[in-house]
Amino acid sequence: MDLLVNPDLVTLFSQLVLAVFLGMLLGTERSIAGKTAGMRTYALVSLGSALFIITSTIATGVYLPLLNFDPLRVAGGIVTGVGFLGAGMIIFRGSRVSGLTTAASLWVAAGIGMAVGFRLYAVAIFTTLLTLLVFTILWAIEQKIKSLKYYEEDDTKVEAVVNDRD
Repeated sequence: MDLLVNPDLVTLFSQLVLAVFLGMLLGTERSIAGKTAGMRTYALVSLGSALFIITSTIATGVYLPLLNFDPLRVAGGIVTGVGFLGAGMIIFRGSRVSGLTTAASLWVAAGIGMAVGFRLYAVAIFTTLLTLLVFTILWAIEQKIKSLKYYEEDDTKVEAVVNDRD
């Protein structure tokens, strides 16, 4: 019965739910944009990051008297691992590169999960909102700027090709 009403467990479970929710928000936008990494991918990256941080933080309290244990090493491992995951999403086709925004935003989702894991809730929520701002408002501004680009070809103006949303 103690497991059901333990305030520490409620806090930990709430952290994990928040990480999933914030990651899912980012993934929802990516799904709407038609990208391969969507709600589930972002939710899982954020959840996994939060879980690793929560686990390492708890382990620090348990094992610190016995071992030299640093939860920031786990955070560094997450950054490296998600960087590897993101690198697999970047595709080169001739002179065109795609997947950079998706890779970068997965990296941000991992950071959001780590912030939740370290109980930096306001930072995680604010970062999620900023990331959604980048996905939507900056994308619209970028498309406007790209539509203004022209280059000369045989004395006629030809509109530059506007790449699909990354």
